[in-house]
Amino acid sequence: MNKPKAAITAIGGHVPDFRLTNKVLETMIDTTDEWITTRTGIKERRILKGEGQGLSVMIMAALDNMREKTGKRLDDVDAVIVSTVTPDMPVATTSAYIINKIGAKSAFGFDLQAACSGFLYGLATGATYIESGRFKKVLVIGGDKMSSIIDYTDRTTCVIFGDGCGAVLLEPSEEGHGVHDFILRSDGIGRPHLNIKAGGSMYPPTEQTVANREHFVYQEGQAVFKFAVTNMAEVAAEIMERNQLNADNVNWLVPHQANKRIIDATAKKMGVDDNKVMLNIQRYGNTTNGTLPLCLWDYESQLKKGDTLIFAAFGGGFTWGSLYLTWAYDPK
Repeated sequence: MNKPKAAITAIGGHVPDFRLTNKVLETMIDTTDEWITTRTGIKERRILKGEGQGLSVMIMAALDNMREKTGKRLDDVDAVIVSTVTPDMPVATTSAYIINKIGAKSAFGFDLQAACSGFLYGLATGATYIESGRFKKVLVIGGDKMSSIIDYTDRTTCVIFGDGCGAVLLEPSEEGHGVHDFILRSDGIGRPHLNIKAGGSMYPPTEQTVANREHFVYQEGQAVFKFAVTNMAEVAAEIMERNQLNADNVNWLVPHQANKRIIDATAKKMGVDDNKVMLNIQRYGNTTNGTLPLCLWDYESQLKKGDTLIFAAFGGGFTWGSLYLTWAYDPK
């Protein structure tokens, strides 16, 4: 008996109202709209404002959006996976809070941290749960409030990141649509090049770590770009090759929105035309775990049942991977 496929049956998304444009950044740091656009493809990013406004605020907004669009109930989900690097709190898992908020009394959940690859890792994990036959409904959420860990005096990072969140519901498919294959990779060689130095067990918070601004994202752009442009493209091409796919029968590339040049290199390696590439980096920037589900949210109306999607992501650490999925429903 064939294992059931884990199909995406609903999508929800949310981005905050406040737009931090390149023009505004010009007044904050030594940069220009042209410099940012030509190097990253970003024109603006969304920022979550307000005291006590954490990731869970965006998650609940995304789940409300999902329920309003589809009418699906979420109080009967079996599991909730929250992929993020910016949980509400360091110890109290955000997933447990979300389970409480949606009234899913029989569910379990956990937060998953794999940097920018986290949602892809979460999607692969959720699909495996569905394929096991023990679970029927799994929520996979990807989101980050990157503005909470960005130094807005550091022009190497503050021009890149934004806030946002997306969520998908996984259910068994009776028609064979859903996740068919995935490749996940990790290599600790990337730790020095992209990290937050303080706040963990190696360097607990002190007055000195705060004064040294060591609780913000640090990135060596050239090193990260070199690894990302090679590995993200190669793993996307690899999953196509081992599933006998080509540019003609791939309908969409769903790439992590880190840098327009990395996305272009991945599409070129795959042989995929620009009109098959999901792109919203110009409007949201890099929302880290939010980029892949927000792409699906933005492009949902263009997706058709049976479409072949290739996901590709790369994150700090380093982590990277690809996933092959066929779409399970037509536009509403």
